[in-house]
Amino acid sequence: MTDTDIVLYQTDWCPYCTRVRDAFDRLNLRYRVVNVPDEHAKRAELRRLFGATGVPSITDGEVKIADDDDAIIEYARERYGKSA
Repeated sequence: MTDTDIVLYQTDWCPYCTRVRDAFDRLNLRYRVVNVPDEHAKRAELRRLFGATGVPSITDGEVKIADDDDAIIEYARERYGKSA
């Protein structure tokens, strides 16, 4: 496993979040998951961090990517490996 500072903000039912988790698993990354409320109105932490409430979103140190599974996977591939 590769240790990272990645925090994945997600919901269990989101297919885009599943796609990101699968890519992280293929890259053998260790990351932290934060399950956010289903209702966008209750996602104050996401709004504070990203200015938006969509998932999946990540932080990795100073890097922030909001509501974009393709961009998150591309970032992880470039930063941590090409195998996902």
